[in-house]
Amino acid sequence: MFKRIQSINKPVNFQFENRDIIAQADDSVAAALLGADVIVFREQSGSGTQRGPYCMIGNCFDCLVEIDGKPNRQACQEKVREGMQVKRQSGLRKLGTDNES
Repeated sequence: MFKRIQSINKPVNFQFENRDIIAQADDSVAAALLGADVIVFREQSGSGTQRGPYCMIGNCFDCLVEIDGKPNRQACQEKVREGMQVKRQSGLRKLGTDNES
């Protein structure tokens, strides 16, 4: 679906749902996941509707994931880091949780 226009020259390895992903050092988590054919980042509570990145600029919150155990991370706003652990987030944004960068 999505295709990288340049080859990866500074690889960064991280995991999404226990799957190894190789990304470019400056990629956002969202761009890296889309490049690895991952399009479902979270599920809405109640309906279970699958959601993925929409705006890619931090306005919509459809790309919320859990990164290294911290929920409510906007995948389009986070840069990939070596060894990071990324998981799908289930439900709405959790208010009152650790939301610092």
